[in-house]
Amino acid sequence: MKRMIALFTIAFVFAGLAVYQYINKGNESLAASAEGFKPKAGFEAATFELPALDEQSYAVGGKREKLTFVNFWASWCGPCELEAPDLQKLHEKYGDAIMLYGVNATKYDKERAAREFVADHEFTFPILMDREGDVTKKYKVDTFPTTFLIDSNGVIRERINGVITFEEWERLIEKWM
Repeated sequence: MKRMIALFTIAFVFAGLAVYQYINKGNESLAASAEGFKPKAGFEAATFELPALDEQSYAVGGKREKLTFVNFWASWCGPCELEAPDLQKLHEKYGDAIMLYGVNATKYDKERAAREFVADHEFTFPILMDREGDVTKKYKVDTFPTTFLIDSNGVIRERINGVITFEEWERLIEKWM
């Protein structure tokens, strides 16, 4: 009987420690994610540099001459498939007036599938590969597609989660150009 009480007590103590660690770990991660960069309208965009499909490196964010359009996507994403033709049309229409980048969330995708997606949709704008997932995480992208419009001062003007119409894209681009 004493042995059973001792085992029960030890189990209870370990369970209590596990709950304590879980609660403290959860609070630390919430605090860490709340401070620093806030990837939403009105806040300065974090700068980043990623390689494109051709391995040329692109720096994005900060003060630029033009409006910057950054679209996070994945090849397995159905809404990304729907949006793809509009992105190419936007690039063809506004390519001289804006900088349009596609950021493939390569950590959550397959690079071969991403390359096929780009070829199938005949993208002519830079496709950046977030192989480690650091930029996707930094921008707190958890749904695809997610797009940011960043003005020439490096301030996020729009964060769009999901797909919107081509006409709505035109309206937003014209608004912030």
